[in-house]
Amino acid sequence: MKSQNICVLGGGGFVGSHLLPLLAARGHRIRVATSRRERCKPLFVLPGVDVVEADIHDPAALHALCTRMDAVINLVGILHEHQPGDYERAHVELPRKLLAACLACGVPRLLHMSALGAEAGSKSRYQQTKAAGETLVLAAAGATAFRPSVIFGPGDRFLTMFAELLRLAPVVPLAGAHARFQPVFVGDVARAFADALDRPEASARSYDLCGPDIYTLAELLRLTAATLGLRRSVLPLGDTASYWFARLMELKPGAKLMTRDNFYAMQSDNVCAGARPPGGSTALASVIGYLKEAGPRSAYMAFRTRAGR
Repeated sequence: MKSQNICVLGGGGFVGSHLLPLLAARGHRIRVATSRRERCKPLFVLPGVDVVEADIHDPAALHALCTRMDAVINLVGILHEHQPGDYERAHVELPRKLLAACLACGVPRLLHMSALGAEAGSKSRYQQTKAAGETLVLAAAGATAFRPSVIFGPGDRFLTMFAELLRLAPVVPLAGAHARFQPVFVGDVARAFADALDRPEASARSYDLCGPDIYTLAELLRLTAATLGLRRSVLPLGDTASYWFARLMELKPGAKLMTRDNFYAMQSDNVCAGARPPGGSTALASVIGYLKEAGPRSAYMAFRTRAGR
């Protein structure tokens, strides 16, 4: 396994927190770009990791980040827009600028985080823009795109959010209850990215990333409740009620539980149909115990980390 110089965008996020230790353990030298260095304190102790502050949307900064790199990994993505155009900026404009920087600097490999369900014809702007970014990236000979279903694991914003909700409410109205997902463990996602660096045959293609089991959203919620030892009633909402529930949640300040764009995305099954990388996948039921640690104290510690304290 050859040691490489790797630049990672979005390395301070959920997937990055699992990928960076794996890359460091394999002896790679890693440059992590972030808008605020203090947010990435847990990465400071990793061997061979250099965390630098940079505006990743500035072409000149991207050129500097990509200089003398053997590979670049783009993990940047947003689930919700704070203002119109955020999806395009993160999912289309950034990959376009990053690809130009890689070509200018002669970077031979670009690994890109796309999303399962990314389709130009989707009604969801999230899925439309993810599809556009993936198409741009795959135009490069040395590029690989990964299309995960919902990702679970310690630090996730999916099952952990449901766990927090279930702790508060005895009855949970659930929009999109019958939407189907094939959740993939974050460790498997990290391994797929790391392994691709040593697999030339992974160039110029995309891979779906899924776990072994398919669940409806309602089943995931009930499994979460059972894991936490909670007796909860899940109230599935029909399509019309789900739409208006999502519209109502958009009005909520702060972090969004759901938006209309999420509702549109859930109109199609989020399960694997395309090529998948070699290797096994981790069953959700075998590791879901991490949710027992995702209580108020862990949320408090997460807030402290984000605040740089």
